[in-house]
Amino acid sequence: MNTGQRLLKIFNILLKSFGKRNWWPGETPLEIIVGAVLTQNTSWKNVQKAIQNMKNECVLDIESLYRIGTERLSEIIRPSGFYNLKANRLKNIVNVIYNNYGASIDNMANISLDELRHSLLEINGIGPETADSILLYALNKPIFVVDAYTKRFLSNHRLHAAGGDYHAVQRFFMKNLPADIYLFNEFHALIVCLGQGYCKKTPICKGCPLELDKSINSL
Repeated sequence: MNTGQRLLKIFNILLKSFGKRNWWPGETPLEIIVGAVLTQNTSWKNVQKAIQNMKNECVLDIESLYRIGTERLSEIIRPSGFYNLKANRLKNIVNVIYNNYGASIDNMANISLDELRHSLLEINGIGPETADSILLYALNKPIFVVDAYTKRFLSNHRLHAAGGDYHAVQRFFMKNLPADIYLFNEFHALIVCLGQGYCKKTPICKGCPLELDKSINSL
């Protein structure tokens, strides 16, 4: 079994065990973009509170976010933590959408993956994980998102040993899997689910769906 086959087998086992994750939560591409920024260094529960505040204040649209003052936005998103910093980051990305893409996320989505990723990474406060989350979940671009759960999963199952190198881990997945938006989306969400339940810093192997199939852990 080659690496690609092992990864697909793992995907199918996790999908059968956990079901479709319907990730990333958000009613619109803009809400997903906002969530990707607000979720930095906080729980999703706190992000949900901040997004609900934005909806209550009727500022969850490009025009309103472009016009609103940073201090006022900070107060609205206070539940997300680091709210002053995140308000600036939201303003940074909204300004790019407004000024560079005619205030249209649809226009933004028409840009090629490589060009768009480069553009996002030039925005102050937008790192690789946030940029790739926006690309995959909001803009439907085929790119694999890497996080701490991903790295831990690979290490625990001896699939890859790139340590903390985000792009090396990303290349591992994208080299060995077909460039499919659904696959990248669902696989990442399933790995997060696995990490939350089993693939912890101290792994809980008993009951793990992957532990039942020894072939995926063989080198």
